[in-house]
Amino acid sequence: MFGSKLSNILNDINSILLPKVCFGCNAHLYRGEQLLCTVCRNDLPFTEYTFNAENAVDRMFFGRTAVKKASSFLFFRKNNKVKHLIHQLKYKNQEQIGTFLGDWYGQVLRADNGLGNNIDIVVPVPLHSKKLKKRGYNQVAEFARRLAYHLDAEYSDNLLVKTSNNETQTTKGRLGRWQENSSIFTLSVIEPYENKNILLVDDVITTGATMERCAETLHQIPGISIYIASIAVVPLD
Repeated sequence: MFGSKLSNILNDINSILLPKVCFGCNAHLYRGEQLLCTVCRNDLPFTEYTFNAENAVDRMFFGRTAVKKASSFLFFRKNNKVKHLIHQLKYKNQEQIGTFLGDWYGQVLRADNGLGNNIDIVVPVPLHSKKLKKRGYNQVAEFARRLAYHLDAEYSDNLLVKTSNNETQTTKGRLGRWQENSSIFTLSVIEPYENKNILLVDDVITTGATMERCAETLHQIPGISIYIASIAVVPLD
């Protein structure tokens, strides 16, 4: 009991000397708060999409590639908190944001029962080796890894390989993204993954072009079924 009180006191002193701040609003975090303050957590634009009912992310892939079900956790809009979180995760070495959001969404998916125990393997959209070396990490890896944990699935970050280090696609439309991605993914192996259910995971779905090309590559594996998830999606409106 004394040890617990001492630990809390030391944590409080540490918070005063080296205060942790919210990634959403820069306010100081209080005991029990992690990465986001309570206000920002409640203010996040949740899609409330599930893997049970049809949603806008599903419809994005209709007629383009065979996807069993798709969903996203949050809405990504210009200048909203989600955009700031993704920027910190992607460019500011804040991998813990991926872990935090992966644990959060993983628990949501587990409670939702839409996926149940259907997922065998969780696969993050890969970075090219040069970009991975430069950045030091794949920004979606920890998010995907935590989803795998909560879904009792295998995590594989080497099944799908990116073979071309194409330029940023943030300013490209769907056709431009599709053309850029048309032949830049390949598989490292096929046989062990035959007849499996794969959850393909990315940070942000904009036009769906990257996920479409990844899914088409994965469909080279006989008998697989593909599900899609992302941290966020740009709303069609």
